[in-house]
Amino acid sequence: MDFENKVTELALNLHKIDAVKFGDFMTKSGIKTPVYFDLRVIVSYPDVMELITELLYEFAVANSKYDHVCGVPYTALPIATLLSVKAKKSMLMRRKEAKSYGTKKMIEGHYQTGDRCLIIEDVVTSGSSVMETVNDLRKEGLKAEEAFIILDREQGGRENLESNKVQMKALLTMTKLIEILLENNRITEQTANEVRDYLQNVKAPSVVKVNERMFLSYEKRAELSTNAIAKQLFNIMAAKKTNLCLSVDLTSSTKILDLIEKVGNHVCLIKTHVDIIEDFSSGFVSSLQHLAKKLNFLILEDRKYADIGHTVSLQYTRGLYNVSDWADCVTCHSLPGEGILKALNGASNTDKGVFLLAEMSSEGNLITQQYTQETVKMAEKYAELICGFVCQNKDTFKNPGIIQLTPGVQLESSKDNLGQVYNTPEKVVLENGGDVMVVGRGIVAAKNSEIQAVLYKDALWKCYTKRISGKFE
Repeated sequence: MDFENKVTELALNLHKIDAVKFGDFMTKSGIKTPVYFDLRVIVSYPDVMELITELLYEFAVANSKYDHVCGVPYTALPIATLLSVKAKKSMLMRRKEAKSYGTKKMIEGHYQTGDRCLIIEDVVTSGSSVMETVNDLRKEGLKAEEAFIILDREQGGRENLESNKVQMKALLTMTKLIEILLENNRITEQTANEVRDYLQNVKAPSVVKVNERMFLSYEKRAELSTNAIAKQLFNIMAAKKTNLCLSVDLTSSTKILDLIEKVGNHVCLIKTHVDIIEDFSSGFVSSLQHLAKKLNFLILEDRKYADIGHTVSLQYTRGLYNVSDWADCVTCHSLPGEGILKALNGASNTDKGVFLLAEMSSEGNLITQQYTQETVKMAEKYAELICGFVCQNKDTFKNPGIIQLTPGVQLESSKDNLGQVYNTPEKVVLENGGDVMVVGRGIVAAKNSEIQAVLYKDALWKCYTKRISGKFE
């Protein structure tokens, strides 16, 4: 029997076992419908289960590149199990809710970050159930980009999934099913027309696009990063449970070192403006590096390079400050063009990271949306150099291996008299997508800098853990 005849047989069998019903029903998406699908009954019909498995394997699974299959709980689990056995591929199981004991995992099974997973589902209306599974897989660092479906209701689910980078393949569409049932005298012309009118006039609600990196842990993102410094920073954040960067905007090297000695245990990154230090010396650099190693943080020199490539190369590796010798990462503008990244990339042989300024937090700055987009595009050619972006918007970039460094954070929203706008931890982390948050005067000017650093550290980390739980939107 050829493929099309098998599909016809499946449609007729689904109607025969009452998995397809006609009347007045309500879908999970809250839509009234003249046709309802209850594919849970197929578990009582081994022949139907076998036919569905054979068709899905022949139709899509056999020609796909993947490491695992995962059924959307619960109806698709038996089919996913049979497909896993037939294809001799690993199966993963997604829980509806995490266990309250043991590992508390949402995804059961053995897998590696970056593995590809096929999603198996019975019926798609809006695609929301598929996206729930996709999101949980992606939080674990798995690639979930294909969904194989028994029946597509043709009410917007395909488009919703595609907008979230999930390609959907369906054995049957509602249109095809109705044609088969009508041709085989299983339904009347009137019923067929009612369903056709319904399909034309009723669409499922859209599914919100998901920014994957918002839900991935720092540990998972470290594995996905192509920049050595970004990997280090992600792992430091995870180990120390802090995503706080302290901007030590002081002019005295002694005061800077004293401050870092007090708060270094609570930060992942120290940001310097070396050219404002009035008593800069090699001794200061040695002491700063010693503290970085002792207290486990990285050093960011916020130089904001913005000259032609040759000049920037000299600014980075020569002169009084010789930044390349001691800073783990630096900031730079994209304004001069690609040459500035080429220069920094070839300036030294040590691991280095660059944070490109894609947006600024100062009121009235002249950076446009087009400028931001071109900055992100320019960075794509230098994946091993780019540590992250200095930006304010979670949608500025998608790559989960890159860090969003966000300045302008205070425990309460405010604005200074020079136009610097400050936002709360909740807004910066949960709404704006910040990964590492920069705090300066909020800690530096505090009466007790260590107590204040702990307050910021705890508030920012709490927001991060809430964000990756996926329960904040």
